[in-house]
Amino acid sequence: MITRLEQSEGANIGVFVSGKVDAAEENKWIAIFDKLIADHGEINILIVIDDNISFTLEAAYNDFKWALKNIKHMNNLAIVSNSKTLAWLIAVDSPFGKLVGVNEKHFETSELAQAWHWVTS
Repeated sequence: MITRLEQSEGANIGVFVSGKVDAAEENKWIAIFDKLIADHGEINILIVIDDNISFTLEAAYNDFKWALKNIKHMNNLAIVSNSKTLAWLIAVDSPFGKLVGVNEKHFETSELAQAWHWVTS
């Protein structure tokens, strides 16, 4: 399940991801993100990830395909989770993200306010 965070406004969108995400839900959110890109050109994304999430293979593929296609429209990407694995993956990936103009950063769930500040700066 994906839900929009209240603080979302303009080119800044935050979502909370929990439980199982299937292709239909992923495609619904892809349309929302596409509309934001059409309206603003570049967007900032904050994703809060629950400890117990799962994606269907089709949803994960659609997400990956969308990200590759739209990477040039992403500015700041904040991932908020308690996952040490995600923190490590983002630390490894962030130098590559910078090469294509995306700033990526991981935050612990207790740092949500700091994540919002960073992603919208």
